[in-house]
Parts: sequence; C-alpha cells; structure tokens
Amino acid sequence: MGKHQEGTTMSKQLVEASPTVEKCLHRDKLHSIKSSVASPVQSRCLVCLGNNGCRIVRSRTKLMNILVGKGKPHEAHYMFNCLIEEGHRPTLITYTTLVAALTRQKRFKSILSLISKVEKDGMKPDSILFNAMINACSESGNVDEAMKIFQKMKDSGCKPTTSTYNTLIKGYGNVGKPEESLKLLQLMSQDKNVKPNDRTYNILVRAWCSKNNIEEAWNVVYKMVASGIQPDAVTYNTLARAYAQYGETYRAEQMLFEMQNDQVRPNERTCGIIVSGYCKEGNMEDAMRFLYRMKQLEVHPNLVVFNSLIKGFLDIKDSDGVDKALTLMEEFGVKPDVVTFSTIMDAWSSAGLMGKCQEIFDDMVKAGIEPDIHVFSILAKGYVRAGEPQKAESILTSMRKYGVHPNVVMFTTVISGWCNAVKMQRAMSIYEKMCEIGINANLKTYETLLWGYGEAKQPWRAEELLQMMEEKGVRPKKSTIQLVADSWRAIGLASEAKRVLKSAEEDRQSMPNKKDEIAVESTHRKQNLSASNSTFLQIPGVVSSERNGSSAAKIRSQIVLRSDTVWTATKSLFVNTYGSGVQPMVVCRKQCSQVGTCGQFVNAYRLVFIN
Repeated sequence: MGKHQEGTTMSKQLVEASPTVEKCLHRDKLHSIKSSVASPVQSRCLVCLGNNGCRIVRSRTKLMNILVGKGKPHEAHYMFNCLIEEGHRPTLITYTTLVAALTRQKRFKSILSLISKVEKDGMKPDSILFNAMINACSESGNVDEAMKIFQKMKDSGCKPTTSTYNTLIKGYGNVGKPEESLKLLQLMSQDKNVKPNDRTYNILVRAWCSKNNIEEAWNVVYKMVASGIQPDAVTYNTLARAYAQYGETYRAEQMLFEMQNDQVRPNERTCGIIVSGYCKEGNMEDAMRFLYRMKQLEVHPNLVVFNSLIKGFLDIKDSDGVDKALTLMEEFGVKPDVVTFSTIMDAWSSAGLMGKCQEIFDDMVKAGIEPDIHVFSILAKGYVRAGEPQKAESILTSMRKYGVHPNVVMFTTVISGWCNAVKMQRAMSIYEKMCEIGINANLKTYETLLWGYGEAKQPWRAEELLQMMEEKGVRPKKSTIQLVADSWRAIGLASEAKRVLKSAEEDRQSMPNKKDEIAVESTHRKQNLSASNSTFLQIPGVVSSERNGSSAAKIRSQIVLRSDTVWTATKSLFVNTYGSGVQPMVVCRKQCSQVGTCGQFVNAYRLVFIN
C-alpha cells in the first residue's frame, strides 16, 4: 500500500474537525490541486518542494495557532496531519505550534520524536522549537529528557535564553528537586549570553517553599538582592503563602513591614493570603482585625477575602460572625458569587437542614448566579445524608437545564444514596444510566455498589459485580475484595468469605478461565440462599430535616436567614452535632436478619460518613 493511502487511512482515526476547520480544509484543497502533482505513491506540493513558502502551510499554521489558543488542540493536531497527508511540508513554526497542541493534550511522548522529523525534512530546529519541547518535557515532569534536549540545543549551535533556563528551573522545582534548580542557576551565571531575571528567582523561591524550606527560600531572596534585582509582590506573596500553609500566618503579616521597607505595596492577593491563613487556623479575631487593617494599607477587600471569612466563621459554627461578614460585604459593595453561596449551602447541608440549603440555591439562581457542578454535588450529597435518595436522583435531571452535566462523582453519590436505602435495583439503574451516556464508573463507584449488596445480604450479586468491573477494566484493590468477603460473612458464611479472599491471592492470569465457573456457582448459591434471605426484618432509620423558613429581599438576608428562631435552632444543632468534634453521620440501617436453621441472628449496624 502506498504512503498516500496509508495517510488516508490514518486520517479516519483522527478526531472529527469542526465546521470551521472543514471549510478551511476544503478551500485550501482546491488551491492544493492546482499546485500539486499526484502520483500512485505520494502527493507532494511543488511549492513546498521549492522552499518558496506555501500559502496553504502558512494559513493552516496560523489557524492551528488560533485553535490552540481557543483550547482546541485536538483540531490543531488534526489539521497538522491533514497537511502531511496532502503532501505539504510543515515549517518550523508549524512544528512549534504542533508542540504546543501536543502539550495541551498531554501527549508528551509524541513530542520527543519531532526533532528527528524536522531534521528529516531538511530543516534545523531553532531556539523557539527547542524551548517549546523543553517546556513540554518539564510540564510532564520528565526533566531528565528536557535536559537532553537542552544539551542537544547547545550542541546544535542554538543559544539557550533566560526563558530556557527558567523553564528547566521550574521543571526541577515541580518534581521536588530545588537543589538541582540551584545548580542550573550557577550554570546560568557562567553563561555570558543570559542573566537571571526576577522570574528566575521567584521560581526558585516557590520551589523551596513547596519543600517547606522557607529558610532556603529566603537565601534565594538574598541572592536576588545581591544580583541587583529587587523582590516584588510575587516574591513576597509566595513567602506569605508558605507561612500561611504551615500555620504561621502571623509571620506573613509581619513580613508586610519588610515589603514596605523595600517599597513593595501589598496587593489584594497578599491580603487574601493572610486573611485566608488566619481563617484556616480558626483565628477569626486576627482575620477580622486584618480586614480593618487593609484600609490602612489602601487595599480594598475582594471576594476572596469575604469568602474566606464566611467559611472561617462557618467552620467554627459562629453564625453571628457569618452575619457580620455578610454585612461588611454589603457595605464594601462586594457582591457574592457562586463560591459564597456554595460555602453556605455546604454548611446547611452538613447540618442536615436541606430545606435551608435548597433555599440558598433558589436565592442564588434568583440573583442571576449560575450554579456549577460543585453546587449540585452539595445538594446531592446533602439529600443522601438526609436519607432522601429520590431527591438526590432528581438533581441529575434538574442540573441539565442549567447546562451542567453530571460526572462520575455525582452519579456515585446518588448510587450511594440508594445503597444506603438498600434499594439495589434503583442503585443499579443509576449505574446503567451512567454507562449509557458514556461516563465510566471508577473504583469508588463499584465499591459503593459492592457495599450496597453487602447491606442487602446479596453476596452472590457482589461477586457478579466484581467480575463485571474487571471486564470493564477496573482493577479491584484489597479493600474491594474485602467488601465481597464481608458480604458473605455478614450472612454467616465464613467459608465463602475465605474462598473469596483465597481466590484473590491467586495469579490474575488464571481468572479468565474461571469466569464461567464463578457465574454458575454464584447462580447456584443465589438459588439456595434466596429463601433464607427473603425474611429480612428492615428497620429504616428516621431522618428528619427542617424545611420551613422565610425568604428576604436583600441578598444578605437571602444567604443567611437572620430569624432568631432559625439561628437558635442552627446553633443548637451545631452544638449537638459538632460540639464533641464528631463528624456528622447517617445511620443507614439497623437490620436483624435470621440466617440458616440454627436461629442465629446477625445484627448489622453501619455508619456511613460522606465527606
């Protein structure tokens, strides 16, 4: 088969191009017919062969760059392959754009072979292409390969730029090797053609902060100053974030004096880091104090600051503090966003007050703020906690009208609700619906279903599901096998539990030969055990949630209901639920089931924590 025919076959496997791309390809093809020569083996563009600069290659390269910029790297990749199939020769700019597209697609292995292709086309890679490839390798964490390309770059006569070194320094920092980044800084100082800039030092500061070595980060700052480059807001914000992450926000605030001495003004991000740090530490007094200090620093509080305050007060169950933060939010003219609403929704949901949670959702929609997947996850998780899986399931449908599509986490949450209610047919119907729309179940999904079959006293179903998940390419873990074993043990058949655990230890290569045998054995056990398992006495847990509440006109009143009765109830609930530091729980089922003829009773008490 000729190369041209092979290329045609390959194009069928590529992603389908958008109408815009197809239109461009059709227009260029007409031009290509006039300037190309067809042969049984290969079609070659005469313009490309003459090195005169092909108009089609230029236009396609430009469009490829636009597609990458618009977040459509697959289409850019498709367009590159079409150029090759039609017999055109890409330019260095085309290859550089392809590297950008492959990097966005995280197809890093495909990038490594491009240098040889470029050289095969009779071109010499330039510094821009080398830099793009070094960046791709660094992004993938393959810094060793990036260094090989760096060496090839120098050997070919291309001079590395400051950007080249910065990319490599960042790459080593990302993989947790800041000491190697320092070596590159020394290598950089020996190169007369490049000089470290503020970005170089800021990358190094971030690398050491990520390793929780703030002392070394400060040493980099001292080197920065010694080289004649002054630290900027990025430098100090990186240090401030490190202090806050490790519970030393007060040091971040103390650093403001040094910033002012260096004539660096704290910005919104600086202040947001400090407020957020105090809130995460539960130090709301200092968080509020710093909010007022921001006025002295001439920094206007933004949404990040107020959302941090609201979450901080909610975390310590201080409803008055939340109300105060919202009042200040209004006074500063800062409008709430989806994060503001979802934070408060999550608090109501965790408290089991789904009526209030739903009201916040309704108020958010009325305020013209579009809910995202996180908001719907809060609703679904809350209804599962409240023992209302049918309402959780309805979220899967209602969210579509907002243009939000459920993901595997949403589906698994709803499945867990039906498993908690011991309604496995409903749980499996959600699983099947998820598969129908092309969403692949993950290990968590299958383990949730396996746990559900254990609760339903149907271990044979659990084994069937175990086989199904392996056929779907999801490998069970030790915890997965244990769930199946526990389901047999729960009905008093310890020997079956041992069988499952023993078979799991065997070589996976023997499993395909046993699938049919397992299926027959599972069916046989199901028939023998169905009678003894048909007399389960189910005592469902009683879950109550408050749904009544008034709505108010103002956004602040909408977000947090200021009724004394509501807040008193909420505070009481916070004290009773969280006062002892115990995570909210759902009692899924208390079930007494008679197993066998000996009259033994197996009591299954399950507490399910939904994080």
